Amino acid sequence: MINAPVQIVMFWGKGYVALYNDTYMPTIGDKHPRAFGRPAEENWAELWDDLKPLLDQVWEQGEPVLAKDRPFSITRHGHPETVTFDISYSAVHEHDGKVAGVICIVEETTDRTNYERRLRESEERLKAITNSIDQMIWSTRPDGYHDYYNDRWYEYTGVPHGSTDGESWNGMFHPDDQGRAWSSWRHSLATGEPYQVEYRLRHRSGNYRWVIGRAHAVVDAEGKITRWYGSCTDIHEMKTAEIQRSAVIELQEQIRELDNPDEIAFAAARTLGMLLEASRAGYGTIDLETETVTIAKDWTADGIKSLRGVVRLRDYGTFIDDLKRGETVVFTDAERDSRTQGKIHALREASALSIVNIPIRERNGLVAMLFINNATPREWLAEELRFIREVAERTRQAVERRRAETELKQLTVSLEQQVDARTADLLKAEAQLRQSQKMEAIGQLTGGIAHDFNNNLAVIMGGLNLLKRRLERGETDVERFISGAMEGAQRAASLTQRLLAFSRQQPLSPETVDSNRMLMGMSELLRRTLGEHIRVETVLAAGLWKVRADVAQLENAMLNLAVNARDAMSDGGKLTIETANTHVDEAYGREYDLTTGQYVMIAISDTGTGMSREVAAKAFDPFFTTKGVGKGTGLGLSQVFGFVRQTGGHIKIYSEVGVGTTIKIYLPRLYGDAATVDHARSTQQEVPRGGAETILLVEDEERVRKFTEEALVDLGYDVTSAGGGPEALQLLESGRTFDLLLTDIVMPDMNGRKLADLARRHVPSIKVIYATGYTRNAVVHNGMLDPGTNLLQKPFSLDQLARKVRTVLDGPP
Repeated sequence: MINAPVQIVMFWGKGYVALYNDTYMPTIGDKHPRAFGRPAEENWAELWDDLKPLLDQVWEQGEPVLAKDRPFSITRHGHPETVTFDISYSAVHEHDGKVAGVICIVEETTDRTNYERRLRESEERLKAITNSIDQMIWSTRPDGYHDYYNDRWYEYTGVPHGSTDGESWNGMFHPDDQGRAWSSWRHSLATGEPYQVEYRLRHRSGNYRWVIGRAHAVVDAEGKITRWYGSCTDIHEMKTAEIQRSAVIELQEQIRELDNPDEIAFAAARTLGMLLEASRAGYGTIDLETETVTIAKDWTADGIKSLRGVVRLRDYGTFIDDLKRGETVVFTDAERDSRTQGKIHALREASALSIVNIPIRERNGLVAMLFINNATPREWLAEELRFIREVAERTRQAVERRRAETELKQLTVSLEQQVDARTADLLKAEAQLRQSQKMEAIGQLTGGIAHDFNNNLAVIMGGLNLLKRRLERGETDVERFISGAMEGAQRAASLTQRLLAFSRQQPLSPETVDSNRMLMGMSELLRRTLGEHIRVETVLAAGLWKVRADVAQLENAMLNLAVNARDAMSDGGKLTIETANTHVDEAYGREYDLTTGQYVMIAISDTGTGMSREVAAKAFDPFFTTKGVGKGTGLGLSQVFGFVRQTGGHIKIYSEVGVGTTIKIYLPRLYGDAATVDHARSTQQEVPRGGAETILLVEDEERVRKFTEEALVDLGYDVTSAGGGPEALQLLESGRTFDLLLTDIVMPDMNGRKLADLARRHVPSIKVIYATGYTRNAVVHNGMLDPGTNLLQKPFSLDQLARKVRTVLDGPP
């Protein structure tokens, strides 16, 4: 018993004298050795009320008793604590069979039971958290078996609890999305990669709504997946708007290529019918005297007959009266609508038990309608009705425009007009004032940039303060604070680089431009410029052609137009930026001295005060302005006009007082396979490290020098640092050799360019990198970087530093 590897306690005699082996000693702590050989009640007084009944039961009945995870409150090591044990109590008999004592085999389970308790508490907390947020949360076993959904899932879907466990969830998806979602989920299970997919989920209303599903795996120390945790987020409004916006853009592209009004109407009907998954869609002209609608061509789903021809509206109900009043007709179920009583059979035969009719009105009243039919009852959602109305209005405008163009061609003769070339003085003035116009645009940006910069500084300072507090408390869960501060710093650096780029004076430098990508890159800058009271909307055409233009000047033109639009919307409004491919025919080209061919159109529209015809006619004149003193030079639109014309394009103003203004820029399409210039940073997976190379670091700012030196050393380089040109020159004159000189440009006593020239005299093979926040004229002339110059722009990250150093060291001499 004494040397047994298990804990054994013998309670001997009726007084339960405690005898125990060495293995048991740590369990009772400082009770040993006084407890040995003494009655148990003396040293286990705090748990005697729990222990004595167990001992008495074994003593009196002679049968063993097993206590599993039995809790006891004991005092050991000088303080009380609650512990648990697995204890086997057995009687010890004399030769005559009488019970002489009770032997206990003891195994402490406190650690395990505490862990299980904490695990249960953690699960309860997790459940409480997931049920408190407006998000569908779910979890699966490693094999993908769904075994948990929060309450929000059941509220959203309306299904019974547990009905979507296992793999039943896939049946909740739209049939067209099930295969794609299932394939993506199986791929994530097989690879451990995060799961993310957009699909339509059946809502409790019976309608399908767009959601985005995401999931991440939880792995153990060995990298083995232990759980999957996921969420479903309702993105229906956003996704529907995106789909509808794409459909409108595609419809606009189709309309531009069509001349026949009937074909335009059919294109709109087909777009609506397919997108809304309706039974029928069409556009028809209405004769009010006969109360008929003439349908030239309608779109129908499979199995649905066409209504092409003349249709008597009274044959299907009294809703013609609503149309005459200019009211949209909507009913979800003809059998429950008072306007269709007695006409149910006709509507059922026409596959139109649910309809939407949009009246098209002109000055003389009702002239046409756009209609959507569904063969079965259907609830029309608000966003669907908005979309139908938008398409109806665009279709009306396009149809009337084509009809007007046809009539105009029949009644009038085209007149050629030549646009006089801009005078040499005007071109000279525009060239001289291009830089001042850019600086004026920067002045408009200052407030927005300062606001954004302070926000980024708040993120950086807040993150670092929290990081400091956590580290002082010994906590290591600080990655999110580091990431937040880094993100804030990167955003601040991005703003600084944009500000510097817009303040440079440079001649036109044409390059291949993707206008959509350029505008998306400017979106943050535009929003800061315009302020929170102006909403920015972009309608960017798919498959937009490339152009050849000076990117900086094109961006500056967009800023000028955006600032003008902002000034016209002092009480707030909406700015719309639109792109499209278009064609300039001979008549338009002759009128505006423009080459016939294909162009990229960029339009900026506002909902501001608008301009009268007289003001619009003079808007491009130099020094003409309607703003107050000190609020503008009148050169903005003049400069934009000069740039567009110099690029071979055209600019046109469309404006109406009290409604707003649209300015359209037409730039010639670039033909060929010229590559688009993309300034996006390359993303390497690993940071390149150094070898045995030696680097001479020269930086007069001590904090920057220390950071850079530590970073280079951390990358594996042999680094010697100097605080300026003279100190660095002494090191070079001492006979030491270096593989690379990394120097600031702007320093007292000696600039970086001069130091590099002197360094090459001592070490001809030395390579040079200039690091600076701005270039001045040391390595940049006429706005162009000197050939063969390696420049590292401040501020830079460790990754940027590592890649630049490695690239230069590995590059040609």
